This record gives sequence, structure tokens and C-alpha cells, in this order.
Amino acid sequence: MDKSLIRNFSIIAHIDHGKTTLSDRLLQKTGAVAERDMSEQMLDSMDLEKERGITIKAHYVRLLHKARDGKEYALNLIDTPGHVDFSYEVSRSLAACEGALLVVDATQGVEAQTVANAYLAIDNDLVLLPVINKIDLPSSEVEKTKEQIENAVGLHADEALLVSAKTGIGVDDVLEAIVEKIPPPTGDPEKPLRALVFDSWYNSYRGVVLLVKVVEGTLKVKDKVRLVFSNAAYDVEEVGYFTPKEVSVPMLQAGETGYLIAEIKKISDVTVGDTIVLANRPDLEPLPGFQRLKPMVFAGLYPTGTTTHEELSTALEKLQLNDSSFEFETENSPALGFGYRCGFLGLLHREIVQERLEREFNLNIITTAPSVKYSVQLTDGRKIEIDSPAKLPEKNEYTLLEEPFMKVSIFCPQKHVGTIMKHLEPKRAQYKGLHYLSEQRVILDYEIPFSEMIVDFYDAIKLLTSGYASFDYEFLGFRESPLEKLEILINGDPVDALTIIVNRDSAYRKARDILLRFKKNIPRQLFEVALQAKIGGKIIARETVNPLRKDVLAKCYGGDISRKRKLLEKQKEGKKRMKTIGRVEIPQEAFLSILKSD
Repeated sequence: MDKSLIRNFSIIAHIDHGKTTLSDRLLQKTGAVAERDMSEQMLDSMDLEKERGITIKAHYVRLLHKARDGKEYALNLIDTPGHVDFSYEVSRSLAACEGALLVVDATQGVEAQTVANAYLAIDNDLVLLPVINKIDLPSSEVEKTKEQIENAVGLHADEALLVSAKTGIGVDDVLEAIVEKIPPPTGDPEKPLRALVFDSWYNSYRGVVLLVKVVEGTLKVKDKVRLVFSNAAYDVEEVGYFTPKEVSVPMLQAGETGYLIAEIKKISDVTVGDTIVLANRPDLEPLPGFQRLKPMVFAGLYPTGTTTHEELSTALEKLQLNDSSFEFETENSPALGFGYRCGFLGLLHREIVQERLEREFNLNIITTAPSVKYSVQLTDGRKIEIDSPAKLPEKNEYTLLEEPFMKVSIFCPQKHVGTIMKHLEPKRAQYKGLHYLSEQRVILDYEIPFSEMIVDFYDAIKLLTSGYASFDYEFLGFRESPLEKLEILINGDPVDALTIIVNRDSAYRKARDILLRFKKNIPRQLFEVALQAKIGGKIIARETVNPLRKDVLAKCYGGDISRKRKLLEKQKEGKKRMKTIGRVEIPQEAFLSILKSD
């Protein structure tokens, strides 16, 4: 295909600003989907996406549009997520584009991820087209939104496209602007093949399916290709694109995006961001790919019930295939057995991964309390990073313990500033400044320990501002803090899955809180269960789960009191033995209770 007729673009925005609805209208206007087949969230294929009303995975589709100049253009659209936890999906989608539509809600204005995603696009040298959505609503403020776009993002908003994705107003102008303002892809189809892998997933019948952008050369069926990073070679069986239905073609040329199937059965051979070359040209330089984001939140996943360790391992490998920021490694817990230590970008990311494992792979799993990565300076001079509190050495084995700090920008209405500042005080947050987006909206800048953010921070900010606030964060580095390792003991045995690192000043309050939550969720046994919290060699808090008592006197309708005493003494001795050998079953609800904030 003539690459002057190709446009590769993405839709980026803050969550709920109308990206997916705009995608639906573009599909409808270009005739990609028949009216009778049209539904909401056409590109959101996962049940979780439809239920939550958010985009989790970036979605790709090719649209054919006959422009006003009479030519037919191929518009390769990638709809991206808006939540901060899924920014890695945005970054790798932008690597396959030359332009992007920056969608801003006319009723909400510029929010945190609007700015963050705009800077991602600018860093990728993309042409940005501002699109102001929801202009049909009575509460829309177009002029104020334009002012915020210019102040926060630095884009000229005079020619911003005014649309209503819901009703279809202005969508034709969006299609024309894509053709006129977004440049066609570059790349010589005569050069040796180099293609960028920007997404992948596993199909039970066809193996690994790759989404690729051909940067140079031509990718043809029956070509023998090589993945540069893994050095694995395969024969190309099929190439094509989505409309959103699969359409197979003989070849993909420079500038085109599409899918590639080559009977790749080994999931470990594929890395998103890898370069595909012809097998006989291993000397070619790989493409720069895209920035890989590192996991920031860590938690343990363990099989439970009928699920085996092997089933969990296979499911995690398949999930990791199209989620480059998700990492896992084997770990062994005395309390929970063999499982995996997993890394996530945030709590929503962790929650989505857990739900996908339970729904898509029918697994029963238990998740431990989340933690962050810490930097430890050992007494022998070495510096290590630990992703699990249980891995923290004894106090006499290290000289310095540092925790990650984040720069947080909170976008909120001016009237909620006092409420947010009061909420952040006990979280050891350091105030850095305030500046106005407009008369009514401000940006609060803070530096805050990441450990204070990983439990319900997002929900609390939304709740305190009636849903009007949003925030974005970036990693600043590790800083020294007064930290201690808090261990939870059940009947004297430490449960490593519940070990956490806490600030010394809040250790007692945190210990009491955990024990009280745990006590509510552990079922009573026939013996007493002691719950204790320990720092170093000192027990700082204790709760007791009282035993159930079987009525051994039920059949005694009178008679000598000594017989009743004998039965009660026998029961007492039996309970002592049970306490020695009894094992407490800990339900998933007990672990989940620790994740909830006050």
C-alpha cells in the first residue's frame, strides 16, 4: 500500500474523558462495523473492561476512510487506557504511531493523565491534535478547557476540534484532521526488514500472535524471520490486520501495522519491544523500541484449593506475554507454600491481574499484602534492593534502609485544597507547591513515600473531592526513613506473607489495626489462637481469638458433680494438645482485610 495514504495514530486522554466512545464513532463513521453490529465499547473486548467502564488493554484496528480529496486512506487506530496504572500500554502504543488525538472532557477540563500522556506523546515526537469532547453537555466549558490545555500542556488550542463522541457531532472533522495534520509513516520498503513488536497475546490454537509495525522493508507470508532479543527463528504463516475482524493479506510493507502468526509456541521467545528481522540478516541493528516501566508494587500470589503450582505458572507466563510491566519470580513461604512474587505498577494493576487469573484461567489464588521495593545498605558495603519485607536482613546486618519517594501532582477544584492537605498530613507528605490551571482548578505538588500511596490512596482522593480530583506520580528516588520490620505471629509462628515494613512512629497503631482486622476474619477454632505483632525481639501488640467450646455436659442430666468436672478436665487437656499440633486455616478475606484503609 502507498504509505502516503497511511496514518498511524493513537487516542490518549485521562480516564473517562471519552476515548473509547470516540473510537466507537470513528468505527461507525468509516463503516468498519455495520449499524446492526454496533454496540458500546466495541474495542474493549475483555469482560472486565465492559464491567468497569475502563480500558485496560490498548486495542488496534484499521479503518478505511474516503477523505474530501477523493482518496481512500488507511487509518490505523490504537485506543489506549487512561488510568495511571496502565500508562505502560500508552507508551508502547505510541511507539507505533506518528500522531495522537489528545481528548479532553469539556466538563472536567485538563486532568493528571491528560498532562502525563501528552508529555509521553511529545517525548515520542508525535503530532498532537487537541480534541475537546462532550460539548453537548450543559455543564461543558469549552473556552476554559482551551485555556487549561494551553496552560498545562503548552498546545495551541485555538484550532482544537470540538466534538461530542456520544452524539457524533464533529467526528467527520476529526477524520479530516487526522488525514491533513498527522504525517504518513516513513521507511523504505526496499530496505531489509525491520519490524517493531508492540503487543502480543497467546492463542490456544495458533500460538503467540504478535502485533507489529513494519518500520523498514516488507513482511511476507513464508518469510523466515528472527526475533533479535531471543534469537529464535520462525516461518511466517499469516500476516494481516484487524477491521476489527481479522483480514489476512500476502504482505505488510514499511509504514503498515498488523498482526503476525508464525506458530510461536514458546512464550519465552517473545518480548514486547523486540525487533523482527529476516533470518538471513542477523547483522541488522535492532529498533530502539520503547521505555520499559518497572513494577513499583509487589505482592505474593499463591495457588489454593484445586489450583496447582504448575497451572498458576502457565497462566502467569501467558499473562506476562502482553503485559511487559508485569514481572514474577518463584518464592517459597513457610505459611503458604510455593508461589510467586509478582511486580505491578499499582494496586489497580494488581487487582486486574488477580481478576484475570481467576476469570480467564479459572484459578483459585490467595494474594498477600502489597509492599514496595526498599534499598538496603549492608554492613559489608554492598547495596541491595528487596521487594519483600520478609527478605529484609536482621538489624545488625545493615546500616541504612531507604524507601522510594514519589513526586505527586494532584489536580483538584480549588475548594477541596484544604481537605486534601489535611488528608496528606499523617502520610508523611512534603508540600512542594500549588499553582492554578484556571480560577477554579489547581495543581498541588507533593513528595510522599510510595508505601503511603499503595493502599486506597486513589479512592480516598476521589472520595474527599466527590470524584473531581485526579493525580499523577513519578519516581523520585530512595530516601532514608525511620523504618522497622513488623512481623505477625499466629500461635507463636511468624506468617511471612503478612510481614510489612512500617514507619517507626506509626508501628504500634498499624500493628493494632492489622491484628483487629485479622481477628475479625479468622474463624474460631476448638483451641485459643494468639495473634501477635513483633518488632525485633519485642511483642508490641496482641489479640486473642477465643476458642469454640463443645458442650461435653449435654448428656449429663444430673448426678455427681465430680463426673462433670472429669469431663471438663478431659476437654481441657484435649484442647492443650490441639493447640500444640493444630494448624490455623487463614481465609483469603483475612489477607484482603489488610488492604483496606481506615
